[in-house]
This record gives sequence, C-alpha cells and structure tokens, in this order.
Amino acid sequence: MTTTDLARDAARAGDATLVGVDRAALPGFIRRLDETALLAMAATLHGEGVFPGGVGRTTDQAADLLRVAVRHRWILHRWLAVLTAEGWLRHDAETGRHHLLRPATRADLEAATSALDAARTGLGYPAAMTRFFTATAAHLPQLLRDEVPLQALLFADEDLETAEAAYKDNLVNAYLNAVVAHLLRDAAGRPGRSGPLRVLELGAGVGGTTADVLPVLAGRPVRYRFTDVSRFFLDSARKRFACYDFCEYALFDINADVLDQGVAPGTQDVVLAANVAHNAVDVARLLAGLRELLAPGGTLLLVESCREHYQIATSMQFLMSARPGVPAAGSGDLRAGTGRIFLTRQQWLTQLTAAGLTPLLDLPEAGDPLAALGQHVFAAVR
Repeated sequence: MTTTDLARDAARAGDATLVGVDRAALPGFIRRLDETALLAMAATLHGEGVFPGGVGRTTDQAADLLRVAVRHRWILHRWLAVLTAEGWLRHDAETGRHHLLRPATRADLEAATSALDAARTGLGYPAAMTRFFTATAAHLPQLLRDEVPLQALLFADEDLETAEAAYKDNLVNAYLNAVVAHLLRDAAGRPGRSGPLRVLELGAGVGGTTADVLPVLAGRPVRYRFTDVSRFFLDSARKRFACYDFCEYALFDINADVLDQGVAPGTQDVVLAANVAHNAVDVARLLAGLRELLAPGGTLLLVESCREHYQIATSMQFLMSARPGVPAAGSGDLRAGTGRIFLTRQQWLTQLTAAGLTPLLDLPEAGDPLAALGQHVFAAVR
C-alpha cells in the first residue's frame, strides 16, 4: 500500500465517525466556543474589579489585584493578550497598561453557555463538556489563585466522565481516534511482519485514545505499553483494560531522558502520543529521543492541537502550569517567551523533519471544515 492509499483509507476511517454530522457547521461552533471563553475571561475580570471605568493596569498590577498564583500568571498574560487581539480590551504600548475592557456579566456568560449547550446538539459533543465549561467558568478566580485545582473539577469524585468528554467522547476525538486506530491496524496486519507489533503509548492519561485502539488490535500479535507520568492513571487503566492481556503499564515522563526509562533504543514499531507532546519543555529534544526509540521504519503517531483554543485557556491550561522549580512546557524550545503552548501545524511538520523523521500524513486535510477545530493526526516514519 502506498502512502497516498494509507492516507486516503485513514481519512475514510475518520470520516465514518461523522455520518449525520453537519461538517459545515463546525467552524461556527468553534467560534462560538471561543467567544464564550472570551466572555468568561472578561466576566471574571469585571467581577473582580480589575478594570473599573477607564482605569488602566499593567499585567502585573492586574495579577496582583486578582492575587494570581505565580505559576498561573502566564495564563492571565495570555488572557489579556487574546482579549486585546479580539477587540475586547485596549492596550497602550507606551505605558504597558490595559484599559477599556468591554462590559461582561455573569448573566451574559450564563446566557452564552446555555446557547452553547443548545448548539452542541447534533455535533457530537456530550453534555459533560458544557458542564465542565460552566464549572471552570464559575471557578476562574479560584483557579487563578490556585485555591481550587482543575483536577477537582475534571475528576470530581474520581469520576472519569468529564475527562473522557474532553479527551474522547466528542466529535473531533472520535475522528482522530478512528484515524489512529486505522493506522495501527494497518501496521499490525502488514504482510511480512515478523513478531508482535510493539506499541508505546505516552501520556495515555484517561485512556481516551487507548479505548478506541485496543479493540482493533485484539487477536493480533501485539505488545502494547500504556504509560503515563501518573500512577493514578496507570491504576485506572489496569482495571479498565484488564481484558487485553497484551497490555503492560509503566511510568514514563516525556520531560525526562526518554532513553533511560526502561525502553531500549530501536525497539518500538509505533510510538503514540495523543495530546501530550505539547507538554514537553523542549519539543525538539523529545522528538529526537522518540526517534531513537523507534525501530528502523517505525512510526511516530502524534495527535495534537495546532491552534490556541480560548476555551482551553479557561480550563485545561491550568494543568499546564509548572510547579515551583519545574521548567514550564515550551520554555526550552521555539515557544520560549511567547506564552504559547501549542505548535502550529507547520511547526509540527518542521520539527518532525528536523528530528530525522519523514512525515507520512497529516489529517484532517487543509480545507476540510474539521480542520477549523485545529486538531490533527501526524504520522512520521524513521
């Protein structure tokens, strides 16, 4: 099978998850998500009295007034930057002060969230997503101050439903997971393969991708290593995936030396990293290390956000703030000093090539309405 055939068939597998979905409506829905998140930022700043009347404040002054935790100050910095870029706030370059924030109230936010909940119907987004968005919006002052950890909202009562809504049970992840599952099934069934398909999944978390991948590998010669930096996720996965006897579970930290974590160089046929590689302090260093783990001809599969979603800036980005003494994601690579977490599509392709990998496919294709969501699957071969 040619690379073109593989990309075509993988795209068809993804498309099969979108039957009955109005793809043309997706860009508008994503914009509504962004606008609701901007409203949540503005309502928080208004509610805390950060920009009363025509008063201007610097970023540091705003952070001090809000009592933002040191490790989360970069998030407030991004808020002010995107609010300014989107015309919600003005910035005086000479004084460094922000001022004239567009009025926004909690009532406005509640109305927008309600409308968002109605708009998600028919687009494959679960109710848990809107509930999570509403919960984080209501706790933004406490989240900024580190008084409430995002995990308390994401894993309330150790329930994984909300986390799965974020990582699995929605339209775009169904598409991406179907593409990944097709690529792994193809790799496992490729003629001439000797020995089991050796798969290393990094940052597997709640198993949002794993759950869609393991069923297509069942009954085939496979050795699947589920890894994460958290023992909580490993323990949960052992129970959830107990029926798959070809799985093993281990700790793995993408920001430690990947060649010193129990995986021998040149031994993996596939390395899978879904929504985790952007957490690397240095993406170039991570990709170079992952290339070394791959066997000759092995494939790196990345699932990544390639645009900054404002809704993430009011929710999941609180998980990306470094603890004291720990380098922040992106602080050692091309993102350093920008406050950005996510690489663009072109930056990922460039970084993969620079690491000595050859990109094979990138889905969804440019021009597909699904591309407006900014989530992509990249496949690159050693």
